[in-house]
Formats: sequence, C-alpha cells, structure tokens
Amino acid sequence: MTVIEDFLYSSFQWLTTNVWKIIFSVIILAVVYVFYNFTLKQINRFRDEGKIDETVSFLLSKILRWGSIIFVLAFIIAQFGIRIDLMAGLLVLASGTVIGFAAMNTLGNAIAGIILMTSRPFKIGDRVFFDGKFADVVEVDLIYTRMKTIDNIMISIPNQKLILTEIENYGKGRIVRRRHSITAGYEEPPEKIEAALLVAASKVNGVLKEPKPYVWITEFQNFAVEYTLFVFIRNLKRILEIDSAVRKSIFEACKLQGIDISTPRLIRSLKD
Repeated sequence: MTVIEDFLYSSFQWLTTNVWKIIFSVIILAVVYVFYNFTLKQINRFRDEGKIDETVSFLLSKILRWGSIIFVLAFIIAQFGIRIDLMAGLLVLASGTVIGFAAMNTLGNAIAGIILMTSRPFKIGDRVFFDGKFADVVEVDLIYTRMKTIDNIMISIPNQKLILTEIENYGKGRIVRRRHSITAGYEEPPEKIEAALLVAASKVNGVLKEPKPYVWITEFQNFAVEYTLFVFIRNLKRILEIDSAVRKSIFEACKLQGIDISTPRLIRSLKD
C-alpha cells in the first residue's frame, strides 16, 4: 500500500467513524450562522431606530461576532475530543517573550479602551478636536480608536493616549459657538464695528439666525481695540469651511465700511 493509499484509507476510516459528529457540527455551525445574522440585523435595526447609538451598536456587533466564533470552536473541539494542552503549551512557550514585552502597553490600552467604551466621552460619528486637528470618530476598539481627519486620512490612536489627552467633542448636530476677532483703532466708533461684523455674519451660509450672533469688546490693546464676533453653527462637518467664509465676509464688510483692521499700528505711528 502506497503512502497516498494509506492516507486515503485512514481519511475514509476517520470520516466513517465521525460522520455523525461532522453532521452535527455542520448543523450547529448553520444554527450559529443564522443566529448571528438575525441578531446582527436586530442590532442594526435598533441603531437605525435610534434605540441605541453607533458606539453601542459597534460594541455589541464585536461581542456577537467573537462570541459566535469562540462558541463554534469550543463546540468542535469538545465534539471531536481534540487535545489542546500540548498545542497551548507550545503557543505559550513560543509567544511568552513577545507577550512579556508587549503586555504592559497592550493591557494599558485595553483597560483604557474599556474605560472609553463605558464612560463614552465621545461616540462614533462625533467630530472631535484632537492633537491640533479636527477628526471624525470612526471606530472605538479595545486597543485603538480610529478617526478620519478632514483631509480624509485615517489615524489610529492608542486608547491609553486618548484618556490622557484633552479632547474637544463637538458631537454631531450640536449647536456650537465660534469666535472671530479683529482689531480696529480707538478712533473707530464701536457701534460701527459691531454693525459691520453683524452684517458680515448675516451673509454666511451656515451661520444660525438663532441664537443670534453678537459682538463683544474683548481686549484693549496699546494701539487698537479687539472686537470679537460670536456666531453659532450646527453643521459641524463644515466647521472649517464656515469659519473661513465668516473671515472672508468680515474682511469684505470692513473694507466696504473703510475700517482698518491691520495689526501693525505701532509701525505706522513710528513712521508718522
């Protein structure tokens, strides 16, 4: 008997001996698959109906997927009586050194991930200001949180870093206040500056009418007065675009009214 014939004979013997176990395992696999898809659809339905948010939906989907995989593997191992003690020993021996070096940071990130998932300082879909840039939260995982910047770049941030860093959460449809400051000379009437800034705000698409924009004098400088225009916006996906449009509108309104908003008044005074 050749090696191939011996292999085929042994395989046939194993199949005939374990045919019912194989059939039963396939049935269990099909049942788990149906259960997984049904439960996943329910989770997505609850998310679409607003009963749970995207962060909870993502977490439940992860738990469901890994729970199903572990259940199927555990059932098959128990069904066929596979011994895993030797395999586990070899894996522990082979990976012990690597795990030893990585365990500290990995465990810290995992604990930080659990803290983020439970305390929920931000949710999937929120726009946040982190590390000097705006980004949208895409995924909150156990080790990393993934965000997409306005430049459409995906960044993965270790969770341990996130809980140690100040993060400004702008949310999704939340109304937020933005501020834009200019300087004008003391000879300019404050009413004129305020009127020009309010007109500038009224011309920008995306600036809300309610709450109304308003202007404050925020600082007396040596050669100029600082005026700050406060506006409110809701479309946070356009936050930088709206900020730019407000600045442009302010520039045009001041130019039209003959208001000098240039900064170097000290240089001009020395020249005079």
